[in-house]
Amino acid sequence: MARAGAILAATLDLMASNVRQGISTGELDKLAERFIRSRGGEPTFKGYRGFPGSICASPNAMIVHGIPGPYRLKSGDIISIDVGVTLDGWVADAARTFPVRDVSKEASNLLSATEESLHAGVAECRVGNRIGDVSSAIQRLAEGAGLSVVRSLVGHGVGRSMHEDPQVPNYGKPGKGPLLEEGMVLAIEPMTTAGRSAVRMGSDGWAIFSQDGSPAAHFEFTVAITAAGPQVLTPWHLAPDARATAPLIEGVASAG
Repeated sequence: MARAGAILAATLDLMASNVRQGISTGELDKLAERFIRSRGGEPTFKGYRGFPGSICASPNAMIVHGIPGPYRLKSGDIISIDVGVTLDGWVADAARTFPVRDVSKEASNLLSATEESLHAGVAECRVGNRIGDVSSAIQRLAEGAGLSVVRSLVGHGVGRSMHEDPQVPNYGKPGKGPLLEEGMVLAIEPMTTAGRSAVRMGSDGWAIFSQDGSPAAHFEFTVAITAAGPQVLTPWHLAPDARATAPLIEGVASAG
């Protein structure tokens, strides 16, 4: 799973270097798929329950599950990109939300606080803790920054399948829920809005939006529970030597 996670992390670095005004979400999807396959992986999302894309690309008030297509990013947008990679039958899952050029103070706070809440949740992924310790840490930080936690969407276990038990809500009480044990792997993924927590389903049956139209953010790591503490299998930035050993493909910029 760490090897799948390394491919995924490099893919998100590639997305970071290509998110810009004028690019379409469909073009980002093609870049991601070619890159993942060039590393020997498979895009986990493609074909999953009929999903047509290799990434989920969700701009602005869209929280998750955006189908890549003709939408072109513009200055002031934010874009959540969620990626899954399968390698040798093992899955890694991660997401980041990116600003497009100059964004509002509201959006900047949304992104920074949601990312910080992810790190707060990861810090609780320790043997002997419970899911509620992770959930409450995320909730405290996000709500303390004035955000709303989306309660109808949750993190999850991940392994041979993309979605496994246990569910990992982004709100809860410390000391409650399933016990964290060595060897478990979890997708920790706070999803927040700058407004209210209620959501609505888009007309395509996939995209989920904030009901009040407020901007939304999504950050996610795949995290292993180990005796030495939490191990993030999808870190944002690979070491330079790890990137250097990977083959490049024509027409795709180096991740980094």
